Amino acid sequence: MTQAEIKLCSLLLQEHFGEIVEKIGTYLIRTGTQPLRMIVSDTGLLLDQVKKALCVLIQHNLVTYQVQNRGFVEYVAQCKRVLRILRYPRYIYTAKTLYNDTGELIVEELLLNGKMTMSAVVRKVADRLTETMEDGKTMDYADVSNTFVRLADTHFVQRCPAVPETVETPNAPPPPAPTLVINEKDMYVVPRLNLVGKGKRRRSCDEEENGEHKAKKQKQDGESPEPPPDDGIYWQVNIDRFHQHFRDQGIVSAVANRMDQTSSEIVRTMLRMSEVTTSSSAPYTQPLSSNEIFRSLPAGYNIGKQVLDQYLTLLADDPLEFVGKSGDSGGGMYTVSILYLHKALASLATATLESIVEERFGSRCARIFRLLLRKRHLEQKQVEDFAMIPAKEAKDMLYKMLSENFVSLQEIPKTPDHAPSRTFYLYTVNVLSSARMLLHRCYKSVANLMERRQYETKENKRLLEKSQRVEAILASMQATGAEDAQLQEIEEMITAPERQQLETLKRNVNKIDASENQVDETIFVLESFIESTVKRP
Repeated sequence: MTQAEIKLCSLLLQEHFGEIVEKIGTYLIRTGTQPLRMIVSDTGLLLDQVKKALCVLIQHNLVTYQVQNRGFVEYVAQCKRVLRILRYPRYIYTAKTLYNDTGELIVEELLLNGKMTMSAVVRKVADRLTETMEDGKTMDYADVSNTFVRLADTHFVQRCPAVPETVETPNAPPPPAPTLVINEKDMYVVPRLNLVGKGKRRRSCDEEENGEHKAKKQKQDGESPEPPPDDGIYWQVNIDRFHQHFRDQGIVSAVANRMDQTSSEIVRTMLRMSEVTTSSSAPYTQPLSSNEIFRSLPAGYNIGKQVLDQYLTLLADDPLEFVGKSGDSGGGMYTVSILYLHKALASLATATLESIVEERFGSRCARIFRLLLRKRHLEQKQVEDFAMIPAKEAKDMLYKMLSENFVSLQEIPKTPDHAPSRTFYLYTVNVLSSARMLLHRCYKSVANLMERRQYETKENKRLLEKSQRVEAILASMQATGAEDAQLQEIEEMITAPERQQLETLKRNVNKIDASENQVDETIFVLESFIESTVKRP
């Protein structure tokens, strides 16, 4: 764990969960596995506060626990999972793209709450969608439930591990912590629920008072609501499945850039057919016959079977090996090669490094950098000759990049004494180490952006509170049917300079948010490249 990662984790925890949770989360990230007694002692917080904070972190999968042989429970923070909070907007946007507003709100609710039952998610999402509809229209629970089933069928949401049902023995002491298990076959099985109803709007003040009287009466009568039929079956977002989708989109984009749109649509169809049956770590997708691919093509693509076979042959014969042929049955068996992705990720990581070198050091340094990538190892004199740059300038540029760790120097001695006069000094680019260095800087950049946003918000806190009060007054007056003159008078409570200041603040915060998302895209490329490089045999 680098200091930049720890700082970013701390800022993310503070922004989403508050100071107490941030203090305990950061402590666990810094110190590693710790028992409850040590956490309370070292953080100086009350036992009740620590317990509640750990519950929040466990609920959101940011902390896990394990029972030691001696019988006490230890807690460990999942730093990589904390960093994934940064990618939440991208997960939500992807769900919106694939499953419209309903899918977006389902994923958003699960991310906000960590774990929820299906019935609770359906009711909450139906209520939120009803709020945005015109008067008289409501969202049916069945529609939201169908979208939830589709998300589970495509593995974007999955069941959480649960406590197994065991026969209780009266004399045996209870375990210090429950052991959670889940059967892989049941991970995406949706319980059969008969959810009948429609979303509800927020009630007015009079309705709320009547509702309170009814609730008090029910409580006095001793009526208790029945538990939902799926009580105990909790669901969470499958982050690995979203990453698999991002990876598949990268493959489709690469095919479209190299060949054409039809080829990319064929590959997209193959990936969609095998998205559930293929593991995210598998080198190839499941073999698919030409006939199956033809039947699964979108209706808008009116290409014949013969043309499809020609496209598949072209894809299989391409040097980049987008598609591999694994047999001749069913008109030919084809697979999408995930191993190609490593080449694509390496190209993306290299292009990112080249772009940064050009921005920081200029086009001439970028020329030297690309030359070293192509030739692998070069002496300083060779760099000068190949790049056609004067010796003094080439030397300065190489040393600049060497000091920033974009370029490394390798010594190859002719004799055992390593005498400088009898040693070759070769410049080279280690893409993996450069990618790790750049990833560290990306974490640092995101932390700086978050701190800047917090500063901007803090500096304009009074103005923001005033704006919120005015908006609340306007909303309540519009609901009661106030006249335009009254509304205009309320709007004038914010002066023209204050309104301009608010617009500037909004513009700056939007820029910071967009920058965070862009940096996160770079982080995803670099992390994927490093992970695929480390995993390769």
